[in-house]
Amino acid sequence: MGVGMEEIMESMSSEKMQFAVLIDADNISSKYAVTIFEELEKYGLTSYRRIYGNWSRGNGWSENLLLEHSIMPVQQFSYTTGKNATDMAMVIDAMDILYKNKVQGFCLVTSDSDFTRLAMRLREENMFVLGMGESKTPLALTRACNKFIHLNLVAEQNMEEIAMGEGAVLGGRNTEEKHARVSDSGSSCNAPAEEQNVTSISDVRQVILTLINENGGRQVDLAWVGNRLNDKFTDFDVRNYGYYKLSTMIDQELPDLHVKKVSNQYYVERRSNLTKEELEQEICRMIEKNGGMVENLASLNDELHKKYKQLDFKQFGYNRISSFLRSLGSVTVHENEVSLKR
Repeated sequence: MGVGMEEIMESMSSEKMQFAVLIDADNISSKYAVTIFEELEKYGLTSYRRIYGNWSRGNGWSENLLLEHSIMPVQQFSYTTGKNATDMAMVIDAMDILYKNKVQGFCLVTSDSDFTRLAMRLREENMFVLGMGESKTPLALTRACNKFIHLNLVAEQNMEEIAMGEGAVLGGRNTEEKHARVSDSGSSCNAPAEEQNVTSISDVRQVILTLINENGGRQVDLAWVGNRLNDKFTDFDVRNYGYYKLSTMIDQELPDLHVKKVSNQYYVERRSNLTKEELEQEICRMIEKNGGMVENLASLNDELHKKYKQLDFKQFGYNRISSFLRSLGSVTVHENEVSLKR
C-alpha cells in the first residue's frame, strides 16, 4: 500500500464505502483482474461489478475469470466502424447507478481519456472516483479522479513481492533490487517514455522541498509529506517507483533529503552539512576575490548556486539572498551592492 493511504482511509466513513466497478474490457487486460480487486479492498466494498466489451470477439476476459470475480459482462456490439460503443454503455450505466443513490464511489477501470468527463461529472455529485489503468493513461483522466492507480506498475511490484516469498519485508528494495522506477521525465525504466504519464521524482522532490520551506526550513513529519503528495498528485503511490515505503524512496531517490526517526515519529529534512558560518565564509571569499565588492546581488546568487546546487536560503530562515546577507556581520548591503565590512 502506498504511503498516505491510511490517512485517506481515516477521512472516509467508519463504514465501508460502496463502490460501482465499471471495467472497459476493450482497454484493460484481463491479467490485471486480481490486482484490480485487491486494490479495491483497501477502499471499500463493491456493489456493482460490470465489464463492457464485444464478447463475440476474444479479449482475454474468459467466462471462468468473470465468474471467479463475480463480474457481470455487458455485451456491446460495434455498430459503426471507428466508434466505441463500450464508452457510451459505461457512461449510461454510470449515470443510472449514480441516480439510484446506492453507492458512494465509482471505480473506473480504463486508460481511455474519453472517460475524463465522466470522472469529473461523478465528482461533481460528491462521488469518490477511483481510477485504474496503465501508466500510459493521459494526465487528464488521472487528475480527474480522486485517486488513480497505475495497474501495470502496482501489479509488477506485487508479483515481485510474491516471488521473493512470504518473508519479504514490505519496506522497499535496495537500489539494485528495484525496478519500474520513474525518472525525472516521468517515465519508467522498463517502458518507452512516450507511454508513461506517472508523476516524476522531480515533482515529488519539489513538493517535499516546498513543505520544508513552508516550515521555515525545519524538518517535517513524514505522514504530513505523504498526505500532501496524495493531495497534490492523484496517482501518487510509492509502488510506482519500485518501493513500499515513502521513507525508503526518499532516502534512495532524493540525495538532498533525509528521513530520520525521533522516538516513534519519522521526519524529513534536508541532507545538508552546510552551516550558516561556512556559507558566510564562502560569500566573503567570493566578494574579496571580486575586489571587495559585488555590484549585482544576482551574480553573487548565481555563483553560490553553482557551488551549492541545492542551496535554498529558506533553510536558514530567509526568503531572499538580500535578507540573508543583511543578517551577516561581515558584509554590508546597499541597494543591489554588497561589500565587505572594513
